[in-house]
Amino acid sequence: MAFYSPSSSLGGYNNQKSPERAPPIDLTLLHNASTVLEEQFAKDSQAIPELGEILPNGQASSSYSIFPDDVRVPFQKRKLVGIPEALFQYYSNTSVNSHMGLIPEIERVWISIDHKLFLWDYNDSQEISSFVDQPYVITHVGLVKPKKGLFIEEISHLLVICTPVSVLLIALSFSTVSGTSTRFRKEVKLYATDLTISTEVEMTSVAGTVDGRIFMCGSQDGSLYELHYQENEGWFGKRIQLVNHSVGGMSSLLPRFTSTSAEDRIISVIADSERECLYTLTEKNVVSLYKPTSEKSVQHIQTLSNLYKAAQDRCPGSPAITPQTFQIVSLHPISLLESRSGVQLLAITTNGVRLYFSPGLSYGGSMQTLGMRTLQLSHVRLPPSNLIHPDEQENLHRPAPTIPFGAVQGQPPRQSRPYIVSAIDSSCYVDGLTVAAQPGDVDTVDYLLCLSPDLTRIGSLDQLNLPQPAPQPTYSMYSSQNVSSRPPMTEYATLLSIPGRTWAMAPVPQTPIAADVAGINVLNELGAQVSEHPRQFMILTNVGVTFLVKRRSLDYLKAVIEELQSEGNVQPIIEFRDSFGRNQTCAMLLALASGNIFLEGSDPASNTISLGNSDLAAVAKQAFYDFGEKPIWSERTVYGKSEHQGTAIFSGRREGLALYFSRLVRPIWKIKLVVAGPTNLQLAVQEVRLITIQKNLYALKDLLDKNPHLFHSSPGDSAASRAPAMEQEAWKAEQASIAQLLSLLTRTIEALSFVLLLNDYHFADIMTKCDVEIQKLVSSLTFEDLITTQNGLAVSRALVNVIIDQQIGQQISVWSVDSGDIPFSYFSQVDTISEVLQNRCGSFCSTDDVMLYKAKENIRKAVETSSVAEKQNWLSESLRLYTKGARILDFEKLREICGDFQLLKYAKGAIDLPLVCARVFDPDNIGMDYWRSSANSDGRPRSAFERRMQCYELILDSLSVFEQQGNEPSTVQNAHSAEEHETVKDYAYQLSFSSDDEMFHSTLYDWLISRHLADDLLEIRPPFLETHLKREPLSAEKYQLLWQFYVKDGQPLRAAEVLLALAESTEFQLQLDNRLEYLTLAVGNAKSHPVSAGGRHETAIAFLTDLEEKLEVAQVQLEMYSTLLPHVNDASEVGVKINALASRLYTMSELYQDYAIPFDLPILKLICLHVAEHRDEVMLRQVWNQIFDQVVEEESDPVAQADQLSATLEKLGRRFYPSIFAFPLQLVTDLLIRFSLERKEVLQSGWAPRVLARAGIPYVEIWDALHDMYESHIPPFNAQANVQAISSDIATLFTDWVEEVKRPTSSISRGEFPVSRIDLAVDQYMAELHADRIETKSKYEAVKRQLRREW
Repeated sequence: MAFYSPSSSLGGYNNQKSPERAPPIDLTLLHNASTVLEEQFAKDSQAIPELGEILPNGQASSSYSIFPDDVRVPFQKRKLVGIPEALFQYYSNTSVNSHMGLIPEIERVWISIDHKLFLWDYNDSQEISSFVDQPYVITHVGLVKPKKGLFIEEISHLLVICTPVSVLLIALSFSTVSGTSTRFRKEVKLYATDLTISTEVEMTSVAGTVDGRIFMCGSQDGSLYELHYQENEGWFGKRIQLVNHSVGGMSSLLPRFTSTSAEDRIISVIADSERECLYTLTEKNVVSLYKPTSEKSVQHIQTLSNLYKAAQDRCPGSPAITPQTFQIVSLHPISLLESRSGVQLLAITTNGVRLYFSPGLSYGGSMQTLGMRTLQLSHVRLPPSNLIHPDEQENLHRPAPTIPFGAVQGQPPRQSRPYIVSAIDSSCYVDGLTVAAQPGDVDTVDYLLCLSPDLTRIGSLDQLNLPQPAPQPTYSMYSSQNVSSRPPMTEYATLLSIPGRTWAMAPVPQTPIAADVAGINVLNELGAQVSEHPRQFMILTNVGVTFLVKRRSLDYLKAVIEELQSEGNVQPIIEFRDSFGRNQTCAMLLALASGNIFLEGSDPASNTISLGNSDLAAVAKQAFYDFGEKPIWSERTVYGKSEHQGTAIFSGRREGLALYFSRLVRPIWKIKLVVAGPTNLQLAVQEVRLITIQKNLYALKDLLDKNPHLFHSSPGDSAASRAPAMEQEAWKAEQASIAQLLSLLTRTIEALSFVLLLNDYHFADIMTKCDVEIQKLVSSLTFEDLITTQNGLAVSRALVNVIIDQQIGQQISVWSVDSGDIPFSYFSQVDTISEVLQNRCGSFCSTDDVMLYKAKENIRKAVETSSVAEKQNWLSESLRLYTKGARILDFEKLREICGDFQLLKYAKGAIDLPLVCARVFDPDNIGMDYWRSSANSDGRPRSAFERRMQCYELILDSLSVFEQQGNEPSTVQNAHSAEEHETVKDYAYQLSFSSDDEMFHSTLYDWLISRHLADDLLEIRPPFLETHLKREPLSAEKYQLLWQFYVKDGQPLRAAEVLLALAESTEFQLQLDNRLEYLTLAVGNAKSHPVSAGGRHETAIAFLTDLEEKLEVAQVQLEMYSTLLPHVNDASEVGVKINALASRLYTMSELYQDYAIPFDLPILKLICLHVAEHRDEVMLRQVWNQIFDQVVEEESDPVAQADQLSATLEKLGRRFYPSIFAFPLQLVTDLLIRFSLERKEVLQSGWAPRVLARAGIPYVEIWDALHDMYESHIPPFNAQANVQAISSDIATLFTDWVEEVKRPTSSISRGEFPVSRIDLAVDQYMAELHADRIETKSKYEAVKRQLRREW
């Protein structure tokens, strides 16, 4: 596997101990640390300006930093690779035509000897390939991209071979193969194309475009040519042809070339691939700009002439610009990464003057349609005038006193002869670095002018003690034009000597990682030096290839530390700190102390941590600690508040850590994790880059783990413990920030391990097995998201699951079972991958994750085994592991597991695991509290409540499944299976009811009730049922079940209480007769309460009495409602009032006041008075008068009146007597006698007492009432006729009374009959009887005879 295992090189990281339970990922902490990195990204992006900002438009500059010592020399000769011996001798000793050049894209030098072409691999100094299949002397070779679709896919380039009489195209492919050392090399293969053309003009300066067009210039005529080729010949064009764009079809656009070609010739053609244009340079310093348009045509954009005059105007009086020395030798396009909107082109003259061209403010003429802006000379950079001669530079050591870094040198000390370049004939430029060659003082040596930006002068690095530069001459065309706030360009400059005569030079191809993907200016080597190797240049001479390497600030720092080690001089490192600033210095010291891969001296191909000099690392650590200083608390007083607030200004140690960390991860931090490949998703970043970044990150972590004191105050610093409160606050803030960064560092290392592991397990295959949603999520994630967000956690867990499933699938596919035994090695691979995940990226695969994987394996074992005992053992172990890892189970995974348990009929797992997860998902019981409070708000409590409910629903689903399994039709064959299903179902319910989770019980009860299993629930009476039936929201169904629960539980009094509450409730829509039924049941249950139950006898009696009274009132209400119901449609308000009577129970007072009185119903009034036992004689008289009056009003016939009144009184008497509150006998008798007296003509004597007797009034009570009237003499009973009429009624009463007593089935016993009293009374009545009352007298006499006969 390609995964980087730090233990192999550093030790201690990949130990084999069982890992501890990984702490939960603190995303907030990681996000805070990521924000710190973002701040550092922003600082790096702004620290170094773009090229256009430090080259003010319309000005000239000449500021240089020149040092005599080799510590600060900007370039260093790395190695010389000599030309292979055979070629070198042949080239030197034979009189032949020979040319050579560099082709860095394929890592080759081309050497032509007469008609033979040799391609020399300068990385493998003896590897040479040749091409000899053409007869002409080869004068020039160029490498270009082929046109798309004309060649096979393997062809990546074309060699353009120029001879005096022809141009030939050779196809080329290369592949990466192992070299002689540990590095890889490119193997080149050549293919003939038959694409050749004769020419009368020798071609040179070949330039190719990205789309495969080939341009060049003629050596003799100086014209611009295009070599056009196509797949087949056609009517309008040959397969290959040369098009002269200086004449012919372009003559109308370029008249100057047709007339002046003899006077001025193009000598160089340069392609600008980023801007898709061409530049040409002529012998007379004329620069032209072209835009390739349609096939075989180009558009002339602009010609820049009189450049000498323009340059002189910008720096008048400069000795470097004279007609004799002003000759442009080369043009160099400037990358958009270096100057996105500013400088576009650089021209270099023979004496080192550099001319910078920028787009003008507006489009010129017809060029606007082509999207090209014309160029103008924007800045002139004069050459250094005080260079140290290479001979003296190489012999010098550090002078004393030392010269501060960045101090611009007017006259370098100990210099006997300043050197001025004057004959540059070759140059190259890339990323702000310039290298130019001119002949040396002797024929066997060339001098290289090496220039690079002085970042201490042009950057904003927060330096506090930066030495001020010496005054420099400035030149400007308009003194007011320099409005830039940035300092002007200052460069390091040096002159180096190399052996041989220079033929060509080029930068070694390198992808600027940090700039390309992270948005850092390519001039900012501070941000890139820890993420990529330094820039290198190749200088081809007749001796060989000299490699020149750029020395970066990190290399300067390493050199001054080495000098400190060897000479004990601390001044240089202090000067370095003052020049680059505290924070930048601390960041670089961390890189040195941790052995960054990209340090000077490391092999660019090996990418291994530099561990060579432990003493240097120790000095770097100490310097990091000393230079880091202390954090400071910046306090501010908030108006209106007594306390003070403030922020910490972090130390250089914290800032250096944040800066170095950010620079290591910046190349990938904002990059998408995956990109779309040819067939599916694939990693967006190359594996080798991820490994390199991880190595550097781990080296940093290892350094910090082994040296925790780097971020604490010195043990000997006694002031630290006595520091004031504000300083302690600063230390606290710094320690918190550092802890966050270290957590993010660890997480990032593990994230890279995780991504590399995915790649090892075929990332593309893993992605195809993911859900579509996960694939979309992965496609949207950056590396930062993977490390610091919840989506990153979700994606990583899903991918780990796929890896484990993939391993399981592979193992099962090849597993075979012998004799039914499961081999121990069955799960070894899963254990292995789990261990790998934990050891390499523990935060992405915790101990809990591993437990879940093993639990899944146990389920698989249970499926495969045929032994019931083994199956139970596997399932029990699976449940145990799932329970331990429950906190990382998501709901979908839990659902899947419960499904497995259901299929395996494992009731314990299907019931217990969701119950465990419900508790784990709601560890603080906020969901339970939300349920108890019956809240209805959104937020975290509701979310916890819903997660609990999801778990409970899984249990209910399992119970349903087990019931369905038990309800399957049984046959003889599956009778045993049916019994097993029934056992599983019963056990599932047993486990459910034995749970102590009250919220689950409530959910279970609701579910059972909804399935009409309430009766079964009441028979079981599980715990929490009573509480469930009493909790909100209440319902009539719950109340009905609750009173039945109490009845079955032997608590009739509590049942009665519930029934009363149900009857009186206003929340439920109950019929009035139902309420009456509940009251009736309540009375019955209250009467069933045993005397000794709980000592509540007296209370129970009082409660029963109250119940009976309420029952009476309710009965009245029902009667009243029945009476009024026929009138419900009389009027709307009447209907509303009558319907309201059925909505709840009313008190007697409410019934009387709201219904009996408003509806004026005398009988209802009597009922109310009777039940309420309210005695009001006035009211009673009114009511009874109303009853008699209504009868009179309703009937006009006296007999009919008597019949109706008789029926009414009989009913009321039987209902109310002996109630004095509703049926006052004396009053009723009085009214009845009066009624009969008024109708004595039609009513027989005795009618009134007989009505009362039929109403159930005892004879004796009727007699007493009549006798009182007989004796009262109150009108109308003072009239003798009325008294005699009463006597006749009494005689009839006595007669009926005696007959009733004599009747064998009479309810009146003979002993109760008052014989003596009646006998005396008869004598009295007969004595006072008028003589004309013959019938009455005969009745009295008959009564006396009966008395004597019977008694």
